[in-house]
Amino acid sequence: MGIVTFVDETTSGGRSDGWGLEIAEERLTVRELIRRRVLREVTEYNARTPEVFQGLVQPKDADRMPSGYAGRTRRRLDPEAQTEQALKAFAGNGFLVLVGDRQVTDLDDEIELRLGTEITFLKLVALVGG
Repeated sequence: MGIVTFVDETTSGGRSDGWGLEIAEERLTVRELIRRRVLREVTEYNARTPEVFQGLVQPKDADRMPSGYAGRTRRRLDPEAQTEQALKAFAGNGFLVLVGDRQVTDLDDEIELRLGTEITFLKLVALVGG
């Protein structure tokens, strides 16, 4: 296959530069795609343990910051716990997944990964006063 680009967006208009993940398969379920993304984020975080975790979902015992999530204490994150949290967030409409211009709605939906595929994770932000 090749490199798949992940981009994070928010409903308030924010957009990340995106980053690539090498995937050998031509098809993956949304569940597996989320699992691989979270595993990569947690592995990179645990290797450095910076003050702020810049991942798909907020770790438990962490506070939201403009640049990510800050733990009350620096600690290693559990990739399985983060994956479960991300899967629950997807199921609860915490974020949407768009493959190109198409929204995928089920964790078991299979995504065809062509060369240059861009996958957008649209994080839903609550409206103020709404």
